Amino acid sequence: MPQPKELPGFYYDPEKNRYFPIKGPIPGSSSKPKTPALNSPQTSSNQESGGSCCRKLRNRTLSKLLQARELDGHSVVISRYCRSNFTEEFRKMQASRPVVWKYRGTDGMRITALEHLRVDVQTSEGQTETDVLLTGSTNGSMSFSQVGGVGRNYDGGTKWRADCVKNYVKGRTDEHNEVLKPVFKPNRAALLMSSRISSIRLGPKCSSHAVNDGHIVGRALFTTLGSETSGGSVYTLDLVEPLNLGPGILNTWSGLEEIASFRCTIWTAEYDYNRHRAVIGTNLGGASVDLETGTISWFLHCKSDVFAQQIVSSGNVILCGLRNGAIVTVDSRESRESLSGRLITHRIPYTSSDKKVGGSNKEWFKLKGDIYPSHTIRMPSSISCLASLQFDDQYFLASSMDGSMRLYDLRLLQRGAVQCYEGHVNSHTRIQIGVDPSERFVMSGGEDCKLRLWSIKSGELLFEDKFSDSVISTVCYKTYGHSFKAEEENQYKRDSSQGAWLGSLEGLFYMCWL
Repeated sequence: MPQPKELPGFYYDPEKNRYFPIKGPIPGSSSKPKTPALNSPQTSSNQESGGSCCRKLRNRTLSKLLQARELDGHSVVISRYCRSNFTEEFRKMQASRPVVWKYRGTDGMRITALEHLRVDVQTSEGQTETDVLLTGSTNGSMSFSQVGGVGRNYDGGTKWRADCVKNYVKGRTDEHNEVLKPVFKPNRAALLMSSRISSIRLGPKCSSHAVNDGHIVGRALFTTLGSETSGGSVYTLDLVEPLNLGPGILNTWSGLEEIASFRCTIWTAEYDYNRHRAVIGTNLGGASVDLETGTISWFLHCKSDVFAQQIVSSGNVILCGLRNGAIVTVDSRESRESLSGRLITHRIPYTSSDKKVGGSNKEWFKLKGDIYPSHTIRMPSSISCLASLQFDDQYFLASSMDGSMRLYDLRLLQRGAVQCYEGHVNSHTRIQIGVDPSERFVMSGGEDCKLRLWSIKSGELLFEDKFSDSVISTVCYKTYGHSFKAEEENQYKRDSSQGAWLGSLEGLFYMCWL
């Protein structure tokens, strides 16, 4: 069969045997047409020769940036290779100068999963809206902690105060730093599960990525990894009613329900809002769990563990990242298993995205599922994390256990990565990547115990430093607010609600931008 012709502005889908228009700009880019001087994300010549100026943080100062704007207008010339927008450069400069806090006494938490939510809490003084952290640990402990709580309304507990461990804002000393709110963990606010907490996901009403306010609201999903004697389980926690973290804490935990148990390891899970189901990744493949009935339906069977998953916001596609480095695209619109009684077997050829030009060696692996064989790609090592972008759900970020981190376009997978992010350090650890609410920046911890932050658009490394003696493995942003004010007159002001919670085996950290 002849190869399809390439048409400008269109891509060919071999499954559907037709062309589709390429919609949407590169995430974070301007809607205005680019000049040839700009660094195109899909070309690597400038990135590899001289274009490295867009890879690592330049030594910017606000005075130099303002001077460049006066000379060049809003289109600022950064170097002979790069031209950028003044607002974009100003935001990068701000992102590169965070303030980092560590909470004293949290060393024993050994955090493996972390989510921030804003909920109604019932106290002796009445009902109030407050910030709450939901954390999971290596020993299977699930716990609530109130941000800013002082313990007046509770029957005892533990208060953790924050110390500023890093301040990258020039001209601001520790004396000028605002005192960060303490975190209070009430007594009996922790529940011990059967094994390590492998994932926590928030339901639509609680999540910053919720697309609607459907009838299913106020629920948290979490999974346990499993142990030598038992497999992992899927749980939900009802958050519709106000939380009672005081003497009535048992009423809060009474909303906990075990939906399904497995005889296998559960590595990861995602909350599918549209279909009200959990999508889980195990050592046997991928499955979905109906959160109302507990019905389990397998959509992928393979011999390689599913370490990472991501649901495209349309709900029609599930991305599965495997131990062997493959990223498989699953069609979730209809289950052939229910029609034929068994999944379709595929023999997938794949080559590393780092394959040298002219290489002819192909590798094969077998799997069963409702997948798009032509949309399967492979990274150099086991997949550590996947994260889709809400700005355009065709784009997703992927990291692997060799330190690779890349941005892909689901429509153009076979053309390789749209953008690469250099400097990440990983060899065998499952490390979560975090995308800020504005989807301009991505951050991740590394096995060298450093935290790094990149520009999603340019791939530029904006921040890199060590402030923890263990790997920062979990990242979550606040579930409300935006990174920057949207109003024209306030476009250079940082929203005070912006911040990221960081978790490691060493304890709890908070990163904010002043």
